[in-house]
Formats: sequence, structure tokens, C-alpha cells
Amino acid sequence: MTTGIAIFSALAALAALIVLAIRMRRSGAESKVEINAWRQRLEHDLQQARDERNRLLDALGDAFLLVDDSGTVRFANSAAHDLFSSNELVGKAVREVIHDPRLAKSVARCLSTGEPIQSQVVLPQQTSPRGDQENRGINAWVIDAARMPPQPDGGTTTRIILRDVTAEHHIEQIRKDFVANASHELRTPMAIINGYLENLLDDNLVEETEMARRFLTIMRKHSDRISRIIEDMLVISRLESGEANSLKIEPFRFRSCIHDVMERLESVIRGQNAEIQVVMPDETLIIHGDRFYWTQVLFNLVENALKQNPHPGLRVEVGCTQHAGGIHIWVADNGIGIPSADLPHIFRRFYRVEKHHSTREIKGTGLGLSIVKRAIEAHRGSIGVTSVPGRETKFLISIPLQSPVSAENEV
Repeated sequence: MTTGIAIFSALAALAALIVLAIRMRRSGAESKVEINAWRQRLEHDLQQARDERNRLLDALGDAFLLVDDSGTVRFANSAAHDLFSSNELVGKAVREVIHDPRLAKSVARCLSTGEPIQSQVVLPQQTSPRGDQENRGINAWVIDAARMPPQPDGGTTTRIILRDVTAEHHIEQIRKDFVANASHELRTPMAIINGYLENLLDDNLVEETEMARRFLTIMRKHSDRISRIIEDMLVISRLESGEANSLKIEPFRFRSCIHDVMERLESVIRGQNAEIQVVMPDETLIIHGDRFYWTQVLFNLVENALKQNPHPGLRVEVGCTQHAGGIHIWVADNGIGIPSADLPHIFRRFYRVEKHHSTREIKGTGLGLSIVKRAIEAHRGSIGVTSVPGRETKFLISIPLQSPVSAENEV
């Protein structure tokens, strides 16, 4: 009896152990499932965070790289892939990605010292990070590198931003050149005027009427030149400072604009025995634009043809036709032409083509064609030039039928 009870108790205990073991196994399995579920959820959240980070960094317009402490690229955004024309940047050494030593030097310094670096580098076209895509000549870049906070495992990561500032560099260079050229152009006539004034006053030439008149005539020419330079600089300043967005856009007959220019230049045309021919199939053609600037455009182009070809018998043709895509305007002459080496530069400020001129002549401002180009661009148009020396030089302007500027102003 006692033995039976003992056996029964042992069997009961064994059964209890079996049940406990089964429960523990089930609990372990459930815990494992729960742990796996948490792990998957965590990995999903981490992946979402990475995707969000990548989307944000891909939205940057600048090239962005993450580099580990061994100098290996661990992340590159879309702008970086586009810049370096490669889909395989991750895993490469940063020195294989950024080849130019002037850019690589800043990165190497940040990686070795941990100091944040920001520097601007100006490169020739041949060594641009854009490689064969570069067609802007001199290009400028800001490289910004800094070490990020340490990672939990003790590793370090350096972020590198490569920003294209070529446009800003060109604008700054244009500004510097403009100031330098303007100072030079104004200094020359001022020096001449001051020189003649000294002669008149110090040499007591005021009472010599004929000599004084000759000196004053020369001084007046150079003072007129100073006034013209200042006027032209103010026009360019208005066109480039945002005032072009508030052009006085209105419809006007282009033929009347041509007539105004012919009147202003009548004495020069007659003095040079030049011939001006107007070619307009439609004399009533209407242009939407700022008449002041269009008068400036035509005046500068026709005057330029007359100045560059002072010999008698010059023929200048001013034409305007309308077609399905817009309006074509041209000014052509049969003068000495423009050398091919000068053609790419003639719209630059203060650029002149006048090797054939006498040194006694009063120079132009060198701003006329620059004003022409900017005034046309303000009307959403374009201008080009072709020249066959001795045969024909032709400036061709293309503008839309109705300038988008006018549509904006009518709203």
C-alpha cells in the first residue's frame, strides 16, 4: 500500500515535470517568436529611417558623401553619383572618387586631424569633377568636410559636401572686371581733360582764342564720352539688377522705332555717305516690348556698323519678318567685318574690335553690344552674329511673337 502510494506520487511528480517542461517549451517558443517579431519590427524601422535619410540626402543639390575612418565611401547621394558619373561609389576609397589633389587635400586633412574644413577651389576645365561633362571652362567648387559624432562602436564617420559655385564665381569675376574696366575707361578721358585744362591755365593759353577753342573742343568730346560711359553703365545696371522684370511692355510699330533711330543718326549717315535700307514685308508689324530698350538695341547696332566702317559707301540693312515661331530682326552691313577670333567675345563689356582705327579717334564705350544682348534677353529673346570680312556682317535677333514678360505684366 505504501509502495503504491509512493509510485503514484512519483508518477504524479513526473507528470507535473512533463507538463512544466511542455509549458516552458511553449513559453520559450512563444518568447522566441516574440523576439523575432521585435527584431523584424526593429529592422523594418531602421530600414525606414535609412530610406528616409537617403531620400532627404538625395534631395540635396550638392554632392554628399559619408566616409569611414579608413577613407572608404559608405554612402553617396544621387547628386554625387551624377557629379562623378558613377553608380559604384560606395566601397571605393575617397581618393579614387575625388581625383584633383586640390580637392583631395582638404578631405585628407579632415580625415587625419578631425578638424572641419571648408575651402573654395578654382579648377581648369580639364580637372573638373564633372569630367567630360564640363564645358564651362574655369569652374569653382566649395568643399566642406567635417567629422560626425562618434558611433556606438567607436568608429568615426566624416561627411563631405561638394558644392558647385561656378555661377557665383563667374558673376563675382564679371563684377571685378566691370569695376576695373569702368575705372580704366573713365580714367583715360579724365586724364586727357585734366591735361588740356593744365595747358590752358598754366601756359596762359586762355586768351589765345583759336588754341583755346581747339582744346575745349577736344575736352568736350572726352566729356561726352564720359557721359556716354556712365549712361551705358546705368542701362546695364538696370537690366541686370532686376528692373528688367518691370519693363514697360506695350505694343508698338517696329517701323516707327526704326524711323526714330534713322533720325538720331541722320547726320552720321549723311556725313559718311552711307546707305540705310529697311526690309519689312509688313510695315505695320507690331512688337510687344519696351520701346525704349528696342530703340537702344537698334541704335547701338546701326551706330556700331557706322563706327566700325567710317569709309564712304557703306550699306546697312535693317530688317524684320514674322514667322510661325516668332519674329526675326536683323542688322547687316557690307563693311570690313569682324575677325573670327573676336566673334565669341564681342558681347562682353568693354570689348572692342578696332585695330584698323586711327589712334586719334575717340573710342566708343565698349558697352553697346553688351547692352544689346542684355536688353534682348530681358525680352526673352536671343541674338547671334555671323561675319564674312569684306562681304557681310549680320546680327540676327529672335524673339517670341509676344514676350512672356508682357503676359506676366497683364495679369
